[in-house]
Amino acid sequence: MPKAYWISAYRQIHNPDALAAYAKLAGPAITAAGGRFLARGMPAAVKEAGVMQRTVLVEFDNLAAAQAAYDSPMYKEALDALGTGNVEREIRIIEGA
Repeated sequence: MPKAYWISAYRQIHNPDALAAYAKLAGPAITAAGGRFLARGMPAAVKEAGVMQRTVLVEFDNLAAAQAAYDSPMYKEALDALGTGNVEREIRIIEGA
């Protein structure tokens, strides 16, 4: 069974305090669900149509674990702390090759 990944790309951060509150809860929620942070922060470089934006890459043992982490009560609490309109981002859940 292939591994799975969360790829989070932050287009804009409107409220850094809300993001910090989210991160304080999201990190433990993700690791409790078996996620492993592989990379997070600003890109060292962007190429082609790339955008200089905060990016986070998290690895899970499989797709079911990645989906369950996002749907977990602990992660929901983190999303509640983030609130609405404080960041513009996308999260993609993708299965490894």
